[in-house]
Amino acid sequence: MKPNFVKFSLLFISVILFTITCKTTVRNNIEKRTDNSWIEELTIRQLQQGYKEGKYTVKDVVKVYLNRISEIDKNGPTLNSIIEINPDALNIAEELEKEAAAGKPGGPLYGVPVILKDNIDTHDRMPTTAGATALRNSFPGSDSYVARKLREAGAIIIAKSNLSEWANFRAKMSSSGWSGIGGQTRNPYVLDRNPCGSSSGSGVAVSANLCMVAIGTETNGSIVCPSNNNGIAGIKPTVGLLSRSGIVPISFTQDTPGPMARTVEDVAITLGALTGIDSTDSKTFASQGKFFTDYTGFLKKDGLKGKRIGLLKKTMGFSDKVDTLMNKTVAYLKANGAEVVGIEFPKGLNYEDASLQVLLYEFKDGLNKYFAGHSGSAVKNIKDLIQFNKSDSVELRYFDQNLLEQADQKGDLNSTEYKKALATMTKATRDDGIDKVMNTYRLDAIMAPTGSPAWKTDMLLGDHFVGGSSSLAAISGYPAITVPMGFIDDLPVGVTFFGRAWNESILLEIAYSYEQGTKHRKAPKYSVSD
Repeated sequence: MKPNFVKFSLLFISVILFTITCKTTVRNNIEKRTDNSWIEELTIRQLQQGYKEGKYTVKDVVKVYLNRISEIDKNGPTLNSIIEINPDALNIAEELEKEAAAGKPGGPLYGVPVILKDNIDTHDRMPTTAGATALRNSFPGSDSYVARKLREAGAIIIAKSNLSEWANFRAKMSSSGWSGIGGQTRNPYVLDRNPCGSSSGSGVAVSANLCMVAIGTETNGSIVCPSNNNGIAGIKPTVGLLSRSGIVPISFTQDTPGPMARTVEDVAITLGALTGIDSTDSKTFASQGKFFTDYTGFLKKDGLKGKRIGLLKKTMGFSDKVDTLMNKTVAYLKANGAEVVGIEFPKGLNYEDASLQVLLYEFKDGLNKYFAGHSGSAVKNIKDLIQFNKSDSVELRYFDQNLLEQADQKGDLNSTEYKKALATMTKATRDDGIDKVMNTYRLDAIMAPTGSPAWKTDMLLGDHFVGGSSSLAAISGYPAITVPMGFIDDLPVGVTFFGRAWNESILLEIAYSYEQGTKHRKAPKYSVSD
């Protein structure tokens, strides 16, 4: 036998063996993931029923979610939605099981793995960073109100999620889902598409079944937009329904946390567990007598009957394909007992410019107060932060800090400019806006497309927003809920219902009835654009 032929034969055999090994490895990885597949799309009620029947333990469930984070988020397809894993998650699960065995009643979120956006304080071995390297070693001395309520309800905080740094209030131009600490989060439906922000990691983690529920925060669009792009339900409550204490702030007037989940029911269960009056957040005082600790009683499959819903015309027209889905949604609502009327908002309401001024003033004030209460921060005020970023090798690599610099130039909250802007935006979006329109048209709610399909992530030119409807509810401080209404190619799109202050119950009823009758939610496939 000739030497070259021997070499070729050995090479050929090596290639065959290598191919077999690769296929075996892939098959084994798939089989490992299949072992976790039982957890996919599981709801809170199904999870807790499984606990009662002894199908699994809380520790079993936490292990599965941590494994999924390792497999899907940190390895292929590398969603990059998680900043930090809670090193004590399994220990917490064991403690919950011991308490249950000792007869301690479980709360409404007993054994539910939850992920928090990493601008929400937790008093544990996880820092709270807002995605910024300046807070890399900031370990809060106490839980945020939201984190405390979650623990009291029996939830396990298993991780902190990536976000648009400083909740997307830093740069004139940015890529949603990017932070100095976490890098760029990817959309689980099509990996080179954007997850939207700023609660990017929260939306992706829920959609990819890395947790059961996530908590996001919104100032303008940061819950509803990532819910839209990632095919899930999310609610932005009335400002003051949930406390903001222990959350890295942007705006005292507009900020709110809110639950994000795969179903409206899971959103409702979580929302009720988080309500209450917090003495350290004066906005919650207005919720007295207006909140519920259980919203599930409003979840009715025939909840569309008799509802009068206004279709906000000015939010249409940015995409023929989105309009087609909206028209189908309107037809469904009408066929199931709702009356849908086209509505117009009064012209000349200049609330968005006024809102920006309010945000700049309140960001400076709130951030400086937050830094003062957190000894682990590398900076003491917004001016320090600007200088820190200039000396950092990562922070200004892609995007500027224009909004930080604008905020630093503002005065205090006694400024005439601030007070005038606050009064302008409040009157325009409430008295002359949502309240007036709903009275005029006799509406139970207003509907609009949540946004467009996800755009391709672009670190050079930043986000490519095409359409959206978050501003009225966000700037007014009124509630909004988004739920999937279909797909455009492989990308989900949502519909938003919003309305008067403290009317979460009505919005949940409408959204639940629509969701149950349409079932548009589909789990992601982690594909790549052609």
